Amino acid sequence: MDTHTTSPNRAVLVIGASRGLGEAIVEEYVARGSRVVGTVRGDAPTPLHAFAERAGGAVEIEHVDITKRDEVDALSRRLSGRTFDLLFVVAGIALVPRSAIAADILDDEFERMMYTNVLSVIRTVEALDDLVAPDGTIAVMSSGQGSVANNRTGGFEVYRASKAALNQLMRSYAARHDGEDRALLLTAPGWVQTDMGGSGATLRIEESIPPLVDTVDAQRGAAGLQYLDRNGETVPW
Repeated sequence: MDTHTTSPNRAVLVIGASRGLGEAIVEEYVARGSRVVGTVRGDAPTPLHAFAERAGGAVEIEHVDITKRDEVDALSRRLSGRTFDLLFVVAGIALVPRSAIAADILDDEFERMMYTNVLSVIRTVEALDDLVAPDGTIAVMSSGQGSVANNRTGGFEVYRASKAALNQLMRSYAARHDGEDRALLLTAPGWVQTDMGGSGATLRIEESIPPLVDTVDAQRGAAGLQYLDRNGETVPW
């Protein structure tokens, strides 16, 4: 990945970093001189483990399943006393194909997507926000699919709904934390070629993540919530 200018020795916590976008974000921040804690769910080797072995001590791996509240609380306790410049919650799932109609999917599929992508993410933000510096950044991986205004073509119905719901909860979180100095971000990386995005996605990881990280870093000190794409453009709600 390209290396862009950023402050060295920043401390970054990436939740959901085993592979895909999360792992790529870890790589990008290490390339820019940051120290990163990345989380995985289980004990099986992942691309993050392979990268950590090459990263010269710049990457720590922690374990957490964000759908298990006790594990999130345990992670908060393990990291207590540390301060991070950035908390980036990337974890999320998409269980059904683009063409699936919400009314037709299994109840379990709907519940799992909403529980993982909405409630578990906001609970993770709430549990870990004390670890973020007062002038730091809390970023959450949303999606352009979460924009109600931009939904003119349909498709991805339940995934869209989960990201729109997450956006609403982050707006409520921002309202409760009005007056604080932290930057709060909902990020839309584009449709990226990952296990989740599929090989037919329009962007390669190296086309999405470096500008996305540029955008996240550029918002430090900009208090309040913004919903931005990878290039720093505002996404309509």
